[in-house]
Amino acid sequence: MEPKERILFITGWILDYCSKMPKKPDSLVVGVSGGIDSAVVSTICAASGFKTFVLSMPIKQIKEQDDLSKIHCDWLFDNFKNVDVLNINLDSTFGEFEKTLGKNNNEHAFANTRARLRMSTLYQVAGSNNGIVVGTGNKVEDFGVGFYTKYGDGGVDISPIADCTKTQVWDMGKELGINPSIINAAPTDGLWSDGRNDEQQLGMSYQELEEAMSNPNSANRSKYLKIREMNLHKMNPIPVCKFDE
Repeated sequence: MEPKERILFITGWILDYCSKMPKKPDSLVVGVSGGIDSAVVSTICAASGFKTFVLSMPIKQIKEQDDLSKIHCDWLFDNFKNVDVLNINLDSTFGEFEKTLGKNNNEHAFANTRARLRMSTLYQVAGSNNGIVVGTGNKVEDFGVGFYTKYGDGGVDISPIADCTKTQVWDMGKELGINPSIINAAPTDGLWSDGRNDEQQLGMSYQELEEAMSNPNSANRSKYLKIREMNLHKMNPIPVCKFDE
């Protein structure tokens, strides 16, 4: 499927899903990180015609990441009349959380807390505007290596690009006219104070991961499977203690 066709298919899927909801939403809510995934999803949401809230939510953010987020939000606002931009700085909220936790200061746990604070913010805005939260995870992250924070039952309402590889997302970004700085930026989750990117965390590029996912004979297959195994607990259903009664 060509990028333009894929974009139209996703747009139609969002509209169809919303039209069939028991309580039809009035808006779509998307967090914009400055990365390609959220840029593509937020642009498709805006192009759907739905009222779209795009949120920039820096938490002690690297300036370059925050700049890209705001560049994209401003571009959406200038090009779509149905877009509202919310710049919500969560520095002080996260800072108070850090202080309150005291010695419970694990770096990885705090990275996950940043993601959860952002998710809580998205749901607050969605709940205040009869909206649904639109996810920005792609196929490699969501079904390949589980490269995301687990929210239990508080994840996202819909996930329109979860069946798209990162390469397909990049191609859609070019078709949509996304700022080249965002397309060419090193993918990052923006959850670490040192600005580490996805490849540094995973030890593989998205191109290598995609090839290893689809090719059982890939030289990177065992490395990919090892990363996947470590994160299967996120992709599997939550374990439930059941009674035979």
